[in-house]
Amino acid sequence: MTKTKLLIVDDHPVVRQGLRRLLEREEDIEVVGEVADGKLAIEEARNLKPDIVLMDINLPSMNGLQATREIKASNPQIALITLTAYHNSSQMFHAMRAGASAYYPKEVSTAELLQGIRAAIRGRYVIAGKELTEKQLNTWLLDQFTTIGIGGTDYPEEMFKPLSAREMQILQQIAKGLSNKEIARELGISRQTVKNHMTSILRKLDVEDRTQVALYALRLGWIRLEDTQ
Repeated sequence: MTKTKLLIVDDHPVVRQGLRRLLEREEDIEVVGEVADGKLAIEEARNLKPDIVLMDINLPSMNGLQATREIKASNPQIALITLTAYHNSSQMFHAMRAGASAYYPKEVSTAELLQGIRAAIRGRYVIAGKELTEKQLNTWLLDQFTTIGIGGTDYPEEMFKPLSAREMQILQQIAKGLSNKEIARELGISRQTVKNHMTSILRKLDVEDRTQVALYALRLGWIRLEDTQ
């Protein structure tokens, strides 16, 4: 039997251990690794080449959405499943458009999680317990885009695009209260470049100012409160 290789990404050791014990009971699943932050997840995905990554969102160093995008960009054959304590329709939308194959709250049942893992292996997506093809997923994303309060019939094209790695870095600095000048110095880029990225972030998230950007990221778990200190 060919086993599904799985990587667990969560910053809580108890959660990782619990998932490992749960999944290793399945004859067709092999847990090949565990990591506690987003940057390590990218490295281990490259080194271990798992079939599936179980990805938390609220992680140190780099949040799970950014890690998901980077893993999918360099390893499109890897399927990612989001497990999060921050469960809402907006968060699900962002996870799925970042490249996730399924999205679950951490209280998901064993049967549901295994359904998601096996569906992802077949190239399917799971939303609210239903398996979708890629075409059906794209239809769902479009429907969500126009109903969860981040767009309308005249939405900008940029809002379909996830934040880039640089924009996520800038968002993290915004949450710390840094000015454009301070962010430019911190990241080694020009103030105009920071300003350009800020304009893009505001458009993509459909918010009006820096404070709303920071609150949005904190509310959805993109940034941890302790990382803003």
